[in-house]
Amino acid sequence: MNIFRLVGDLSHLVAIILLLWKIWKTRSCAGVSGKSQMMFALVFSTRYLDLFTSFVSLYNSVMKVIYISCAFATLYLMYIKFKATYDSNHDTFRVEFLLIPVAGLACLVNHEFTIMEVLWTFSIYLESVAILPQLFMISKTGEAESITSHYLFALGAYRALYIANWVYRYYFEGFYDFIAIVAGCVQTALYCDFFYLYITKVLKGKSLKLPA
Repeated sequence: MNIFRLVGDLSHLVAIILLLWKIWKTRSCAGVSGKSQMMFALVFSTRYLDLFTSFVSLYNSVMKVIYISCAFATLYLMYIKFKATYDSNHDTFRVEFLLIPVAGLACLVNHEFTIMEVLWTFSIYLESVAILPQLFMISKTGEAESITSHYLFALGAYRALYIANWVYRYYFEGFYDFIAIVAGCVQTALYCDFFYLYITKVLKGKSLKLPA
């Protein structure tokens, strides 16, 4: 644990809470991609299977439970409680174009060809592209609500902070994970345009619009 990882985890948690709060407060999931949320739920489900087989620390276990619980709580709100507000007409990204290549890559490039390791690797690869349906949806609709923008910024900040965490660990511990680093860099790169628009528009009180 180091400051970059801790702040990264907190940023991730803030992003998830912001999304849940937005949906619950407005009683609507308009502007939120259910496909992205389904993939994030799949990410947490496949990554944290070791919750039942190994114990690292109380902090580690609690955060895993929170992430999984919040992911499925979001899906419940979107697809059951506030289903009528879900904008499926704009949430049209073909997720099979992500899931199939990611699954294939996880089987080919991993640290060890075991079920748990392949599923962990799958979750790392999938997380790096899981936000694409959300960004695609914003591009189709033309703009995003401020709360949705804050959620995306916090999510992107989490990944950027994790890059700093890996640099720190390599420098002070001599540890690095090539798979996690490459996937994290890809994910952070996907947020670059959004970061620029967020800083230049949302923080100045303007609505965020992505190019179609």
